[in-house]
Amino acid sequence: MAQTRIAVIVGSLRKDSYNHKLALALAHLAPSDFTFETLRIDDLPLYNQDEDGNQSAPVKRLKTEIAAADGLLFVTPEYNRSIPGVLKNAIDQASRPYGQSAWAGKPAGVVGISVGAIGTALAQQHLRNILAYLDVPTMGAPEVFLQAKDDLFDDKGHIGNEGSKKFLQGWMDKYVGWVKSHAA
Repeated sequence: MAQTRIAVIVGSLRKDSYNHKLALALAHLAPSDFTFETLRIDDLPLYNQDEDGNQSAPVKRLKTEIAAADGLLFVTPEYNRSIPGVLKNAIDQASRPYGQSAWAGKPAGVVGISVGAIGTALAQQHLRNILAYLDVPTMGAPEVFLQAKDDLFDDKGHIGNEGSKKFLQGWMDKYVGWVKSHAA
């Protein structure tokens, strides 16, 4: 059975990131023919258009990893009602130079988790606007606006709360279908 490769872009650099935990937990809900690889974005230089003709090794690596993926999973926190700068920088780096975007045409899912009651709703909306411009077909619904709660993750890193697990399994099932429908 052919593996479907998903590039996971987590917009948090925090060591104990809820969003990184969510990315790992979601991978446990996917079918066995899906593999999830979290891409490194912490070593990217700040985007500078002067470097478009001579991109750094970390930028080239990121673009190669995206190109090798069948789909994308963005897992973003919300900072000041938008996406984190590190995530925007990664998006900008891999979309340049103009006309050579690694993102274009890759089916994506967008999720996030925060301690706030509305989860990452505003960050996700901003991210969806950016992805639309970059020609990234992004699954619209269901949306995932999770609030971090003590029982969400179990001691193995899986979704521990049954209601949340059922909801996220439904999201994953829809996402798998989304990616497969765009791979054909």
